[in-house]
Amino acid sequence: MADKSKVAVLGASDKADRYSNLLIKRLRAKGHQVFPINPALASIDGQPVFRTVGDLPSGIDVLTIYMNAARSNELAESILASGIPRVIFNPGAENTSLFKKLAEKGVQAEEACSLVLSGLEKL
Repeated sequence: MADKSKVAVLGASDKADRYSNLLIKRLRAKGHQVFPINPALASIDGQPVFRTVGDLPSGIDVLTIYMNAARSNELAESILASGIPRVIFNPGAENTSLFKKLAEKGVQAEEACSLVLSGLEKL
C-alpha cells in the first residue's frame, strides 16, 4: 500500500514475542500510524495504548484483531460502531458471527495474517 495507513491493533501486547507486538514495531518502522488497544496497558515501547475501540480517534483505516472470538464478541458493538472500513481477523482470532455482521455493514472483513500482509505492503 503506497499510502501510509492508520492501523489499530486490538489485543496489542507489550511482550516482544507476541505477533501483535511484532506487527506494531514493523508498521511503525514503515511509517504507518499505529494505535494499540489493550485496557490493561498504559504504553507499549513508549507509545500510548488506547483502552477501548471507542477511545480511538476518527480516521482509522484498518482494525486488526489479535484476540479470540469470545473476547471479540464482548466488543462487537464497539467494533461495529467504530466506522473502521477494514477489519482483519488474524489466525486464532477468527469470529464468524462478527465477520458476517461487519460484512453486512459493508466493512471489508477478512481472515488473514497482518504480519504477512504488512510484508507484502497490503496493510
